[in-house]
Amino acid sequence: MKTIAYYISDYGFGHAARSVALIRQLLKRKKDVRVIICHSFALHFLRESLKGENRVAFRTIETDIGYVLRKDSIEPDVEKLNVEYEKYLTKWPLLIERERNFLQTNRVDLVISDISAFPFEAAYTLGIPSLGISNFTWHTAYQVLIADRLLEPLKEAYEKMTYFFSLAGSKEPDWGMKGTKQFGFFARNVDSNEVNRIRQLMNPNGEQFVVFFGLGMKIDVGQLEHLPIWDSPNCMFIVSSNVQVKRPNVFAIPKDYLESQHYIAAADFVISKPGWGIVSEAVCARKPLLILERQTMKEDQNTISFLKTNHLCKTITWDELCQFVINEEFIDELQSQHTHDGGFFGNQTDIISKEILRVLRTKNERI
Repeated sequence: MKTIAYYISDYGFGHAARSVALIRQLLKRKKDVRVIICHSFALHFLRESLKGENRVAFRTIETDIGYVLRKDSIEPDVEKLNVEYEKYLTKWPLLIERERNFLQTNRVDLVISDISAFPFEAAYTLGIPSLGISNFTWHTAYQVLIADRLLEPLKEAYEKMTYFFSLAGSKEPDWGMKGTKQFGFFARNVDSNEVNRIRQLMNPNGEQFVVFFGLGMKIDVGQLEHLPIWDSPNCMFIVSSNVQVKRPNVFAIPKDYLESQHYIAAADFVISKPGWGIVSEAVCARKPLLILERQTMKEDQNTISFLKTNHLCKTITWDELCQFVINEEFIDELQSQHTHDGGFFGNQTDIISKEILRVLRTKNERI
């Protein structure tokens, strides 16, 4: 039995959801693989999503700090982020030493991280191959928010990745001692029967325009209730369970519902912040996107640039969203402009899982 230690960023649900897609496929393709998930924020979601998989173990561990957002805003609080990051750096040597002990004790064959940095340091010191998979690293994400001299530990750790699987929209340097491989989008699989059930629930007469409105589970924007968008004619809205908007045409996904990709697939249109997870699920489901701009986040700008280049989205600022109403003219324009290449922009979960297993097979090659 081969053992993979799979580290997942603690920032939001997007990293966890896309990791579920890959872990499911890895377990399906290979019967002699076990996975130890290392994570804290969305651990309940991960446990429930992988319930019944006896080759998955869960370890509660804080993997990174992510972003710190200003109250009632989608923008980062730079001052607070710097405070949290400097606290994080004081623990850096202890984090690495703890992971060395964990990897040795559990006889780990491969470290995968999406995209916490310290596991790469620990794996490198033990000669264990490691694989980073992401559309960004925290080193580049923090570059406009935190002083470069403070980012050196992250940079040095990412340089010790054996492989880096770079995802759609990434503008990362060529990380990985054995190089970087490029991939597109991937997401959890969709059950067409479940999508049809949701469509029937949301739009039984087929006369409504169904909009998925996703700002992410970590965003707390108090003024959402007063947005004029909810008054858009002939529109039904799907929102995450944490969005407190009480309207007859607004449906909140139940808190205990895990497979939110089905609601995205059931929608006609997706409005979202540029988080890669929800964007990927929308692209894989061939849904037109309206993306909320966030100028201060490099990761977001890279994703938006990629989507625009490939005619997969329109963008809107927060101020514009505060005045935005969906009308027939907008719907017609959106549907006429949206294009989708079912090849490169299809779900690449299977392709990526095969590449991971190839890395696992060749783990004894000299790093």
